[in-house]
Amino acid sequence: MHQLSRAEARRVAVRAQLLTAQRPTDVHETIRRLSLLQLNPTAAIAPSADLVLWSRIGSSYDPAELREALDQQTVLDYRMTLRVAQDLALYRAEMADWPGSGPTVSGWKHARRQWVDDNEACRQDILALLRTDGPLPAGELPDTCVRPWRSSGWNNNRNLTMMLDQLVLMGDVAAAGGTGKDRLWDLAERVYPGGPTIPLDEARALRDQRRLGALGIARARGPECPVEPLDVGTAGEPAVVEGVRGEWRVDPALLEGPFQGRAALLSPFDRLLHDRRRMTEIFEFEYALEMFKPAAVRRWGYYALPVLVGDRLVGKLDADARGGALRVHALHLDAPSTTDEREAVDREIDDLALWLELDLVYDV
Repeated sequence: MHQLSRAEARRVAVRAQLLTAQRPTDVHETIRRLSLLQLNPTAAIAPSADLVLWSRIGSSYDPAELREALDQQTVLDYRMTLRVAQDLALYRAEMADWPGSGPTVSGWKHARRQWVDDNEACRQDILALLRTDGPLPAGELPDTCVRPWRSSGWNNNRNLTMMLDQLVLMGDVAAAGGTGKDRLWDLAERVYPGGPTIPLDEARALRDQRRLGALGIARARGPECPVEPLDVGTAGEPAVVEGVRGEWRVDPALLEGPFQGRAALLSPFDRLLHDRRRMTEIFEFEYALEMFKPAAVRRWGYYALPVLVGDRLVGKLDADARGGALRVHALHLDAPSTTDEREAVDREIDDLALWLELDLVYDV
């Protein structure tokens, strides 16, 4: 049982997320080590996936490299996350078994599979068109559903969107280039790398190991998440963190060696803080994405970037990119900073403007 202080636990997490002074340089290798990049349509400063790569690599990162990797399918879009193509082998057995069986399978999964079965003719229409004419954008695919998708949310009647989501889960189709409105779809067999299928239990264990390697420290069990779990099962070794209740799992390879941190500005969707409970318990950091709140009640800004210095999350940067400038509205620091720390943060702000090729304007 590893006995860790909060600082030691934070350093494991920061090392795992490649946010130390030793920056990575290769886009593909960075994505592989991070396990995934989350896609999100909001780009108040830059697309989140690009922000994550910039925060690791620095202003030498060129977003064209990510677009080229997607076009060449060495990086794939799987359920709104970007992963190296080889990692899709860890999901093929689960796709073939979707939605699974047994009493532990959630009822919503069976309900969605039943919806697909009720619209089998639409499924076959999509697969037939992709087989002859793919890859195609969603706008060129047919919606021949006889049972519409019903929900109380924004997906109501979005039959084609929901059908494509389910066909990805079933391993029938895959994103074949581009992201967002430019995304293309094709038969999964023409997108995913070939090779033998990894048995389901082995694949899940390997995914837990990959996830722990990217997070550094995580809970063994956690609430169900729709795309990527926050927990890691039995991967790694057990640990406790001083001042935090319960047991953790830690990647022992990330416990060794000196720690040299740096400053970093993080995407609101960065995996370092995606697990809000872990963020609160280990980093003792308060943060919420406020773009859905009325402007009058926002504390930190529409798309505030969390600020990392060393092994501590120390504040939020309220900024946006518009009118040919990176406009900094406020830097909210949670505690007094040293001159060296503030200068390190200022250098990252300068580097962000350099990378964006925008003038830097302070509105404060």
